Amino acid sequence: LQNGGTALAAADIIQAIALPTNTMVLHAGIKVITAMEGTTTDSSLLLGMTGGDLNQFTDAFDYDGASVGDHSGPQLSSAVATLVPFFTAAADTIDVEIDASSGTITGGIIRVYAVCIIMDDVTQSGSAAEVDRDLLA
Repeated sequence: LQNGGTALAAADIIQAIALPTNTMVLHAGIKVITAMEGTTTDSSLLLGMTGGDLNQFTDAFDYDGASVGDHSGPQLSSAVATLVPFFTAAADTIDVEIDASSGTITGGIIRVYAVCIIMDDVTQSGSAAEVDRDLLA
């Protein structure tokens, strides 16, 4: 995320990805693009839904301790990812919350990503004879 704000502190929430109604999220995570800057020595990030579970996808990602290229891991219970896939019955956003911070975050870039399937009916005028899979065979 770029331009999420300046001097970010504990409990700040940044909306990252808009999800339309009827979307299934198979996985979501955080990747560190540039190192965190600031006065904090203990910052953790949550990734989830503000209207639901704020640590749906990532719980306590150690941002100040992470290196460039690090990814957050999934929420696990007994080594099983129990909170995904996740279905949105209404439009929502995947949000990053600064869960804990001993100071302020003044710089750094993270990438928030999600693997999603939109479950709405897809209507199209083309027939099976006109789809790419037929050209690839």
